[in-house]
Amino acid sequence: MGIEDAERVTYRVEQTFRYSYDSPVTAVRQRLVCVPRARHGDQSRRRHRLSVHLGDGGPAVRVPRRSDRDRAGNSVLRVLVPAVASTLSFRLVAELSRVRAEGPPRLPESALRDPRLLLPTRLTAPDDRVRELAATCASADPVSAVEAINHAVRQTLVYRPGATGVTTTAVQALTLGAGVCQDYAHIMLAVCRAAGIAARYVSGHLIGEGASHAWVEAVVPSGDGAVALAFDPCNDRRAGFSYVTVATGRDYADIPPTSGTYVGAPGGQLVSTQTVRVLDCG
Repeated sequence: MGIEDAERVTYRVEQTFRYSYDSPVTAVRQRLVCVPRARHGDQSRRRHRLSVHLGDGGPAVRVPRRSDRDRAGNSVLRVLVPAVASTLSFRLVAELSRVRAEGPPRLPESALRDPRLLLPTRLTAPDDRVRELAATCASADPVSAVEAINHAVRQTLVYRPGATGVTTTAVQALTLGAGVCQDYAHIMLAVCRAAGIAARYVSGHLIGEGASHAWVEAVVPSGDGAVALAFDPCNDRRAGFSYVTVATGRDYADIPPTSGTYVGAPGGQLVSTQTVRVLDCG
């Protein structure tokens, strides 16, 4: 049985963020959005551990930290490391499960009109090309419209790592004609919102990839409420059981996996690694 046909899947996620500094730094304040949400539709977080390490291969150290949830319900960890001589690493190990029968995330009917999911952001502001795509994909059935948008956006870019950055807007990527999963997601968000369809950015993992992935959830009517349906415009498909959700936001700027500040000379470097393994599938 393939993973996309399974009724239940258990995953193990291992992820590391390693910062290297050219000289000693102090007061490192880090915001981490890498711990998967406690519950997201059919996905549940069973357990997790996030450790902080100083030096290469050094043991875990205890540092001040605060864990909370942001407005969207994402798990956010804030860490303060008083001093770092050369390297600082954050290591996450998490175990999660997905149960098909539990279905996609259910939302109140008001989510269909949520300004946070309908209004453009700096990264998803539309232009005439975006509006034309929205008009081309219009349908009386919201799901059909989103499926058409997902397919159309896939045709707009050539996948090219390094062509864009985290501040690249949807319109800039569209003009360039190249980008990565983040750019496909931003363009799809721009088109959905231009079409009057509420949508949100999703960060997470795609099995088989060595870096974080991004896709889109479109909010569509369902009964007396709404559901968030996941689409991956980078791969022109629905985001099924090969995907593990970490967080959702208006765009990338809401939920970067790691961000922060420190006191010291500029010149730090970040290297991240990840693996996602299927522990059980049936």
